[in-house]
Amino acid sequence: MSIPSQPQRDARLTPNPAAADDGDALRFCSTCAFSDACMSEGMDKTRLADLHVLVDHVGPYHAGDYIFRAGDPFDAIAAVRAGMVKTFVDDSQGNEQVLGFSLPGEVIGLNAIHGTRYPCNAVALDTVYLCRFSFSKMSLLATRTPGLQARLFSLLSAEIGKIASLAANHSTEERMAAFLLDLSSRYARRGFSATHFNLAMARADIANYLRMAPETASRVLRRLCDDGVIAVRQREIELLQPQRLAELAAPRPDTVPPGRG
Repeated sequence: MSIPSQPQRDARLTPNPAAADDGDALRFCSTCAFSDACMSEGMDKTRLADLHVLVDHVGPYHAGDYIFRAGDPFDAIAAVRAGMVKTFVDDSQGNEQVLGFSLPGEVIGLNAIHGTRYPCNAVALDTVYLCRFSFSKMSLLATRTPGLQARLFSLLSAEIGKIASLAANHSTEERMAAFLLDLSSRYARRGFSATHFNLAMARADIANYLRMAPETASRVLRRLCDDGVIAVRQREIELLQPQRLAELAAPRPDTVPPGRG
């Protein structure tokens, strides 16, 4: 199943309250992952349409809906317009391994570029809307558009960097602090609060992503709460001491590499 070009459900459903400005026939959405690169090259939506590089708005997807599955033919990448998307793979024992969480303005499907099929699953964690780009047409345009090509390379580099960071041997507290700070900076770049946000993902998904046991993740969050670094109200997180969190996220030379906790 490739990323569909038409909404799977009734588009009249109330959109995610975090949905960004959808733009219009000329302007890009405010969360578009490529708008800066395209506009800097003098390419608005009309110009892209002239070049047959169409941007399809798709959705809504609701919590639990698959956007694509591992093994589906790869023909498009998609930028999240609203909501949160979880990507994951199933290991040889059938256990889920979370690869990441994508926010508005971020792109899913980049790890399929080297092949012809998606190597992972993508599922909506809440109400999700996407912008769908034909990758063959996008890549052809990128060869003619230095700014867009640089943007694609930047997105790929960021994807690789996240994988490398996750593979490093940091303590459970360092990993959790870095995860919260990463979410904070990503929300801030998209005009949302850097210190007050909701976690659409389950605690078990966070633990899985950070490669620690669920009880360890809960214990680390509770310790951060007890120390007054953060406040947690169900899925709502408030960063009370961002600087302290940044200090905790910085690996110390004497840190002993942890197990899964």
